[in-house]
Amino acid sequence: MPNMKVVDMAGKEVGEITLSDKVFDAEVNEAVLHTVVRAYLLNQRQGTQSTLTRTEVSGGGKKPWNQKGTGHARQGSTRAPQWTHGGVALGPKPRSYRVTLNKKVKKAAIISAFSAKAKSGELIVVDTIKADAYKTKAMVGMLSAVGAGKKSLIVLPAVDSMVIKSCDNIPGVKTTVTCAINVYDILNCDSLVMAKEAVEKIEEVYAK
Repeated sequence: MPNMKVVDMAGKEVGEITLSDKVFDAEVNEAVLHTVVRAYLLNQRQGTQSTLTRTEVSGGGKKPWNQKGTGHARQGSTRAPQWTHGGVALGPKPRSYRVTLNKKVKKAAIISAFSAKAKSGELIVVDTIKADAYKTKAMVGMLSAVGAGKKSLIVLPAVDSMVIKSCDNIPGVKTTVTCAINVYDILNCDSLVMAKEAVEKIEEVYAK
């Protein structure tokens, strides 16, 4: 992987960094990316949706009319699915949507995601990302100076409450740390803004 420029928070070039070929220049496996993103989205579902069956709807204990001689179709309860206020036939019930993946698939997917961002020119490496106070304006200025897109993911090496809270009110901007980064967030952003130290930590884990 060729050297990539490193900028400061004002957008000025302050150096270069050599990215690992194993992490930022690997072959992009779209099938693995699809599998991991699908699993991530399924795991976000609570699975608490529920409908009442005819046995759970109140009322309907009395047979509405005689079995024969009325000219109506025979009915046993007013809480059958075809009746207004009746139960739901074959409706959803609480269930788990949990999908598990092995470590090799997860690693291959996150490497593919980083490589895709690097190859498409959507990776921005910033020397240090920090905030001296809780100032949204400072983070907006930083993102504008480094040329980040409207949907940006800022990756920090460790939790920095000032940076995180300063970015909370910026539409389309999300912050994360290296230990909590996921494939969906990487692919879902227009610009991946990473602190230099965060890049080094990612390479320590995934370049093995």
